[in-house]
Amino acid sequence: MFLIGTLCTEAQSYIGFLTDNYSGVNSVISNPANIVDSRFKTDINLAGVSAFGGNDYYGVDLFDAIKDGYDFDLESKKSPSNSNSGAVNIDVLGPAFMFNLNSKSAIAVFSRGRAFLNVYDINGASIDAIDDDTLDDFNINEGDFTAFSQAWAEIGLTYARVLMVKDQHFLKGGLTLKYLQGLGSGYLNGNNVTVNYDAEGIDLGGGETDGTVDSEGDVTFGRFANFDNDDYDYEVPDNANGFGVDLGFTYEWRPDFADYKANGTDDERSAYKDVNKYKLKIGLSVTDIGQIKYDDGIEETFNINNNVSEQDIDDEDDLNGILNNLYTLTNSKTGYTTSLPTAIHLNADWRFNNKLYLNLNTDLSLISKSKTNASRISNIVSLTPRFESKWFSFYVPLSVIENNGFQTGVGLRAGPLYLGSGSIVSALISDEIKGADVYAGLKIPIYQGRPKDRDADGVIDKLDGCPKIAGPIENKGCPWGDNDGDSILDNEDECPDQVGPAENNGCPWGDKDGDLIRDNVDDCPDEFGSEENNGCPFKDTDGDGVLDKDDNCIDVVGTVANNGCPESEVTAEVQKILNDYAKTILFNSGKSSIKEESKAVLAEITKILKEYPNAKFSIEGHTDSAGSNTLNQRLSDARANAVKLYLVENNIDAFRLSSIGYGEDRPIADNTTKTGRAQNRRVEINLVK
Repeated sequence: MFLIGTLCTEAQSYIGFLTDNYSGVNSVISNPANIVDSRFKTDINLAGVSAFGGNDYYGVDLFDAIKDGYDFDLESKKSPSNSNSGAVNIDVLGPAFMFNLNSKSAIAVFSRGRAFLNVYDINGASIDAIDDDTLDDFNINEGDFTAFSQAWAEIGLTYARVLMVKDQHFLKGGLTLKYLQGLGSGYLNGNNVTVNYDAEGIDLGGGETDGTVDSEGDVTFGRFANFDNDDYDYEVPDNANGFGVDLGFTYEWRPDFADYKANGTDDERSAYKDVNKYKLKIGLSVTDIGQIKYDDGIEETFNINNNVSEQDIDDEDDLNGILNNLYTLTNSKTGYTTSLPTAIHLNADWRFNNKLYLNLNTDLSLISKSKTNASRISNIVSLTPRFESKWFSFYVPLSVIENNGFQTGVGLRAGPLYLGSGSIVSALISDEIKGADVYAGLKIPIYQGRPKDRDADGVIDKLDGCPKIAGPIENKGCPWGDNDGDSILDNEDECPDQVGPAENNGCPWGDKDGDLIRDNVDDCPDEFGSEENNGCPFKDTDGDGVLDKDDNCIDVVGTVANNGCPESEVTAEVQKILNDYAKTILFNSGKSSIKEESKAVLAEITKILKEYPNAKFSIEGHTDSAGSNTLNQRLSDARANAVKLYLVENNIDAFRLSSIGYGEDRPIADNTTKTGRAQNRRVEINLVK
């Protein structure tokens, strides 16, 4: 028990190495999120071991301790207290590998063997009493103490995934499930224990004596089945297994995130996998949540209030025999459960540049010292500056460890080899070291490479549509073509599928206004126009119905007859035009219905009348002398009225018009001739003055 009390663990396995971004599959033991978005395509650990030892009672000078004849009890420096504590941690990482499932997830499988030994609340005065060679007798007032040891093997499966990528913010998480096989455990808990040893307590006669041990208190002794004596053949315990869980998250602040994607694209496939992209990385994890149940384990409690001889103790084979044969069994049960060394880990890593880093790591135990049947790590805070590159890294961890104080070490990684110690520097320069550790291992690293760009056009091959022919980024690495063959490259051709001239950006000239004049020669491409006006419509500024090109008075409303200028009165010329038009109006024979071919003439008459909105006109009907006078009179009236009706229907105010028939009374030619009669059959439109 007291030899056990001389040992104490460091908190973390592989101190310094696990801060390295190239620790690969080994990093799952501190934070399962580490394996995704890593610097590895695949990482295979062949074997690695990390061992720690120390104490808060003995301190030694390393150079003196390795000399022949060194007396540990006499020459070491001692720091006794009422509650000296100790533990041992051996961590063996066996075959393990990790690989990426895709750009956002990774998986790891590992094997691991571990052994912990924890001792708490050992009275340092007890150790002093035993070590004092000047005294034969000693008294130990130990009080309460705890000693617990266990070893187990793990098979772990880790899955990690990128949870968020949002500009400069990056988050990933990971989960490890572990099957646990117990390899053995034992514990000894004391309550109000005192021991008094009298070297000559029994007189055997003949001048011979024997020592006696007078003890008080209660002791609980637990151990796995078959742990009965010193010479039994070890076998893996039956019915000793359990499950464990590790959970972790890592946040990265990437202020220069755009610099780490090929060509500045947003495609995650283009992100460089071979470089660290963060300025600050923060990891948080909880490890070793779990238990191992020893179904065949034995737990016994003894009252040790007794006085026995030293010979009685020597006659027993082991501790179990001593307790069962010399003391009183007060309680016994079969089966007990042990707890893993559950701990929380907070890690912050600052990147100064691509090679220099500073890491701050804190490991805090979540297992209370008062908890029985549980392994526990020592709390630690480490500040580790490091040089890091793909094939070589160097670390200088500076640590403050619970019960051990300040320690300094060094470590390195050179390709497949990693080795180091978190305390070697302290051991070399201090004359009172209380802890030491060492780790070493071999692996097969397969690193991420920079994406290939065979045509050197700045577009990586996996995103390059033409990986062997250089082309611009905006065309996915392919050279611009000329799909329509108009000698204008498609990146400049607004109509890449239609032949068109360069001056129209590769598009054919259109006719947007449908005036049959191509837009390139149309001065008014959005307005229907005429060719003689370069595709623009002729204007009628004064709205008098006379286009400006024909209007002699562009800004003044006028008449068609007067070339767009206003007239104050109907001239004789206009009157003549009206009657010339009127005389050509044709009627169906013997009827007042106007023939269809005369509608065009009437339209011209209507147009002229509209030019003189204030003038009044008389519509006069005339016939030849054929037929009776009465019939001719009626026919002339009807025909004059038919013309009036047409004009009114075409928006000539009826108030301005009058109609009258004169029959055969006003001939203008001789009715005895055919030509004369034709001239007499007429309509006249005269200005009413």
